[in-house]
Amino acid sequence: MADAGWVWEGQGLDPGVHPSIFGVGEGADFFSLRKVHFMFHDTTDLALTKLRDKEAVVCDVSKWRFRDCGEHGNGSESYCDGSLESVCAEAEKIGLLSQTYPNLRGGFYDDMKGLMQRHGHSPSSCAAVSNALRKHNPGLTLECVVYSHELDYAGFWEPLQEYIDVVSFWIWKYQDLADIERHVARCREVFPGKPISMGCYLRDYTLRAPVPMDAIRHQWTLLAEMLEDGRVAAFDILGAVLIDGHLEQACWVRNFIQDH
Repeated sequence: MADAGWVWEGQGLDPGVHPSIFGVGEGADFFSLRKVHFMFHDTTDLALTKLRDKEAVVCDVSKWRFRDCGEHGNGSESYCDGSLESVCAEAEKIGLLSQTYPNLRGGFYDDMKGLMQRHGHSPSSCAAVSNALRKHNPGLTLECVVYSHELDYAGFWEPLQEYIDVVSFWIWKYQDLADIERHVARCREVFPGKPISMGCYLRDYTLRAPVPMDAIRHQWTLLAEMLEDGRVAAFDILGAVLIDGHLEQACWVRNFIQDH
C-alpha cells in the first residue's frame, strides 16, 4: 500500500492549524512513504534539495503564498495566487527545475475549478498551463484537484480532459465519506481512463476539527479495497502540517499503511 502513497509537505496557514514541528519531507518519513506534494512554499533549489531523497515530487502551480496581515495586523495570512500568469510561470519553473532534479515529476493544480472560475479562465487557459509545464520537459504530468461536489459539473470538465493527467480526488465533508464508493464511481465516469489519487484528510476543514476516527477507519478500509481492485491508483494524505495536531488520526493512518 505504501507504494501508492503521497503526502502534502509544507506549512499551510488555516484557522486553528498551528505551525507544525514537522519540516519539509518529514511527513513522508513519518508515514514511511516516498512520494510528496510540495505545497505552500516557493519551489526553489533549496526546497528540492531537501526532497532529493524522495522517489517523486510534484509541486503546486496554483501557489499558496504568505503576506503580512497589514499595518495593524498580527502575523501572516495565506492566499492563493491563481492568476493565469502566475500559474503558468510556476508551471514553467517546475519544468526547468526538473532538468536538475529528476525526481520532480510534475505540477499540482490545487482548487482548479474554483480558481479558474474566479479568474475567468477558459479551457485554453488550462492548455496554457499544460504547455508551460511541458515546455522544458514533455514528460511531466499535470495533477488537478477535483472535489466530489464538483462532479455534477461534468460540462466544465469535459473540455479539460486532454490536459489533466491525474485526478486528485477529494471528499470535502467527512459525512460524505459514508458514500465514498459512489463518489469514486462517479469520478471514474466523469474522468474515464484517468488515474485517480484519493485525497485523505486528517482534518475536516468545514468543522475546523480532526476527522472523526470512525470516518477515518471507514475511508481507509475502503481505500485499501479500491487500490486492490484498481478503482483508484494512489492516495494522498493532507498532510505533514497536521500530524502533531491530529496525532490520533495520523498514528492510526500510519499503522494502517504499515499493516497493508
